[in-house]
Amino acid sequence: MDRGGPESRRPPRRLGHRGGAGTAYGHPARGPDGGGCPVNTLPAGDGRERLARAALTRVFEPGDERGGRWIREIGPVELIRRLAGPDGPARALTGMTEARLAGYRLRASGADPGRDLAEVAAIGGRFVCPGDQEWPSQLDDLGDARPIGLWARGRSDLRLWALRSVALVGARACTPYGAHMAATLAAGLAERGWVVVSGAAFGIDGAAHRGALAAGGATMAVLACGVDVAYPRGHAELIGRIVEQGVVMGELPPADHPTRSRFILRNRVIAALTRGTVVVEAEYRSGSLVTARNAQRLGRFTMGVPGPATSGLSAGVHELLRGEGVLVTDAAEIVELAGDIGELAPVRNGRVLPRDLLEAGSARVLDALPWTGAADVRDVARSAGASTDEALGRLYELSSLGFVEREGDGWRLTPGRRCNGDARRGVT
Repeated sequence: MDRGGPESRRPPRRLGHRGGAGTAYGHPARGPDGGGCPVNTLPAGDGRERLARAALTRVFEPGDERGGRWIREIGPVELIRRLAGPDGPARALTGMTEARLAGYRLRASGADPGRDLAEVAAIGGRFVCPGDQEWPSQLDDLGDARPIGLWARGRSDLRLWALRSVALVGARACTPYGAHMAATLAAGLAERGWVVVSGAAFGIDGAAHRGALAAGGATMAVLACGVDVAYPRGHAELIGRIVEQGVVMGELPPADHPTRSRFILRNRVIAALTRGTVVVEAEYRSGSLVTARNAQRLGRFTMGVPGPATSGLSAGVHELLRGEGVLVTDAAEIVELAGDIGELAPVRNGRVLPRDLLEAGSARVLDALPWTGAADVRDVARSAGASTDEALGRLYELSSLGFVEREGDGWRLTPGRRCNGDARRGVT
């Protein structure tokens, strides 16, 4: 999972942006009165709440539980009215301080939800709110930290796709082994009708998205920036493909840029949105482990793909597996854990050798024969703990099966059986 780095300090590239210069980081227009968010002009009904929520995505950082509590207590329309209006009603909010109010009012003064909604609609996007038919209700498990709303691009339905989805996350600076495992797992899940969710970062995230796309399957990317921003810039083409074949979503309004804290906060959405989280390569300090811990806290399945014991990039995964994480190595094992009743992974056993099918008495007689040379029936019976007649009967049975052959008055192992390891126990 991308945690931010030098790339995050560069201006992100906008996707499908139609604005002019000076809007790369989103300085939206003022309201009709020139004073910021035009709360007094909000229409009645559902559109009023949608505009209020869109405005609040510019006011609160993702996962702000204080803001989420205020929305729950007084509603988004009243909240944005208080934050953009006179100070008195806003100061009455529980937990509000002068410093917080000043910061919130500064952001609220620059919010123009109508413009944000129009910009997203112009690139084929939409704003999905709690209560909408498309809203993934599992996000409600986040409580007051649930998203105020989700900005989304792509034709697919968020709620339907999230019902059967798994998150694949991991190190940004992954190894070829990690990239191979992520792509293979994603392709296997896609072929089984599962949606692969990740964060569109370099490394494991990108490999997971590409694996699902290559299999012709479904994938969703949860961004830590506006959905019209290509971050990282090297993944502009990949994000465009996800928009065409899947869904790109995020909590931040158009043109908002990513920060280190936003990457970490984005991970709670990935964890809540999916049935389970699979970590493929992660160091001890990794944003991917934050996703896994969020998944555990929410009661989702947490899985990990093991790596070499000497690899620092797998150290965090191994620590996860020592706890409540479940080891998985392929898509079938992931589906068995996160899927419905009866979606079981195939039983895996070692290669079955012909000797494994012998009865216990015949196997003892076979073991009694020397590795080289022939043995008398009496010697075989003594070594096998059987009577002479029983040993002789077993030897004829073994001969008919091709395990042994006569040599004069004695018996010996068939030469070909000695070579392929079928004749003697313990030989592989």
